[in-house]
Amino acid sequence: MSNNALLIVVIASGITYGTPLLYASLGELLAERSGVLNLGVEGMMLVGAVMAFWTVNRLHGNTALVLAAAIGVAAIAGAAMASIHAFLVITLRASQIVSGLALTIFAGAAGLSSYLGNDLNLADNPASHQFNPIFPSSMQNWKVVGPILFGQNVLVYASWLLVVVVWFYLSRTRPGLNVRAVGESPATADSMGIDVARYRYVHTLVGGALAGIGGATFTLAITPQWVSGITGGAGWIAIALVIFAFWRPELCLVGAYFFGALQALAPQLQARQIQLGPTELWTNALPYLATVFVLVLVSQRGARRRLGAPAALGTPYVREDR
Repeated sequence: MSNNALLIVVIASGITYGTPLLYASLGELLAERSGVLNLGVEGMMLVGAVMAFWTVNRLHGNTALVLAAAIGVAAIAGAAMASIHAFLVITLRASQIVSGLALTIFAGAAGLSSYLGNDLNLADNPASHQFNPIFPSSMQNWKVVGPILFGQNVLVYASWLLVVVVWFYLSRTRPGLNVRAVGESPATADSMGIDVARYRYVHTLVGGALAGIGGATFTLAITPQWVSGITGGAGWIAIALVIFAFWRPELCLVGAYFFGALQALAPQLQARQIQLGPTELWTNALPYLATVFVLVLVSQRGARRRLGAPAALGTPYVREDR
């Protein structure tokens, strides 16, 4: 099979497009495992994207160091946005749905991220540094496996490692088991001496940091430029993806690449002048369909229980209620 065959190109592109979804969904999974629903992922991704792009265009020096700094800045930006959500829903016990939606509106395509992009004059400028495939072209040209396995950038390979780390953390370490206990029954966890608020804060902030890195993947690897709303609703898909994956990190990887392949399919079909119905319409509608799905699900306790969601997901913990 030729490396230019539709199937090979869609799989390879699906991995590329699915990588930001994977980072964001793993971050959301960690937050939700602690009982915090974060609907502000889209806003955190956009802020991470714009700050990462700003960083690479302001720093000069070794490309690897500049890109590492940009990823760090994106993570900090995402965590900073997540800290607002954490303070509102954990300390002030505000509605997690309202807080997340408000945060996305505040930081979204018509909010803070666009303001920063315009104020910092980032539009219409290419990235000074960007992530490229790390393996030599000779390996990338290998039949079938070349473009799929060796035609990717370091963020892709780091995301694979992250899946293993998150799986091991949640299933094989004491802190991971503690966070699962916090998400299932915070009162019981509290009675065992587990600091519920601290676990929820830490995992919400880590989730925001990973969302910021997911956003940076867009501006530093997929389309190395800044355009307002560049994530295109990927944050909403990532939230729905956690549900589709039954709160399991390994299934987040499968789901992320499936949605990534859907995004890659439409332009590939168009380039080959193949018409199979309104494929582009469906892919553009995915974020909105995912939003409706998530809001319906989180409003129905019975549906969450059937899918295996953490029992205390979306529920503020008040210690005096024990």
